[in-house]
Amino acid sequence: MTTGGSLGELAGLFLRLGVTAFGGPAAHIGMMRDETVERRGWLTDAEFLDLLAATNLIPGPNSTEMAIHLGYRRAGAAGLVVAGVCFILPACLLVGAIAWSYVRYATTPEVGWLLYGVGPVVIAIVVQALWTLGRSAVKGPLTGLIGVLVAALSLAGWHELGLLALGGALMVGARLGWPGTMTCALATFAAGGGALLAQTTAAVAVPVTLTRLTLFFLKVGSVLFGSGYVLLAFLRADLTERWAWLTDQQLIDAVTIGQVTPGPVFTTATFIGYLLAGWKGAALATLGIFAPAFLFVAVSQPLIPKLRASPVTSALLDGVVSASLGLMVAVTWHLAGSSLVDPFTIGLGLVALVLLFTARPNSTWLILGGALAGWLLRGGVS
Repeated sequence: MTTGGSLGELAGLFLRLGVTAFGGPAAHIGMMRDETVERRGWLTDAEFLDLLAATNLIPGPNSTEMAIHLGYRRAGAAGLVVAGVCFILPACLLVGAIAWSYVRYATTPEVGWLLYGVGPVVIAIVVQALWTLGRSAVKGPLTGLIGVLVAALSLAGWHELGLLALGGALMVGARLGWPGTMTCALATFAAGGGALLAQTTAAVAVPVTLTRLTLFFLKVGSVLFGSGYVLLAFLRADLTERWAWLTDQQLIDAVTIGQVTPGPVFTTATFIGYLLAGWKGAALATLGIFAPAFLFVAVSQPLIPKLRASPVTSALLDGVVSASLGLMVAVTWHLAGSSLVDPFTIGLGLVALVLLFTARPNSTWLILGGALAGWLLRGGVS
């Protein structure tokens, strides 16, 4: 580990990135590489790729974990904390301010017009992310089949944590040559023997408490693999379906805010925490979802050379990533029903999808364009 770097230099760099890093995890990581490899020479491309691989082997937000890894590499444990906090903090403060404004003004017609146009664009962004991630994650028929199976079971109401475990177990079994792994799994589900993994999705009257809110986001930060978009599946399963704390529209609005602000998409937790429990809820939700990342980086960095070399951990990761994509497919299907509600929103979503695959604009500009289109249409006919 290369230590001895200036904490002030780390703070300055990652505060600036936290303010300017728009465009999602891939864009964030590209900016970090430019700053740490090209401009400062803190590490080589090979070393940077090793750290990037490590972020894919642990749960949590990839770009945030990359910032934490780089801070740890540069200045040890203190650097780990400084880089991570400085990357997260600007977005959290901005999202908290937007959440305050949303609670105060979101019921006005003008804000409704904006959000009417934003929803379809968010769906298009998630679909494009699914396609891009799927090309990397689906490495053969088995990984593709796991994704399809998980999507179908999620739509049928199965619990997302059980489905992630199922994906990992199936891939480990197949890689280790356990006979009949997939056949047995499918037969078990057909017979209903997987009931222990299932959980009803009927909404129940569960009161919002700070303890329950914090523990929920701690759970999400501890088990969520893949893109920040996978967060949608976890949020909708508990907060919308099971506990009825949020509506689908509020969930889409929360994800939208995570998209249009710089820094990690996981600051969606800050927004939701404020909606549910004010500033205390925002702070505890943020702490809950990001705290595991600091722990996982501190534990995993010394083990990086060994993790991918192990056939078991490598297979487990591949299975969990495939299952994560399946969860994303299921939740996108649900949310599309709430956002694509008429010919205008369907057309807007298709236009956004075409632009994402052809012109490849920054998603922030697309969301702002969707908001403007919704405002012009609804405002113009009122």
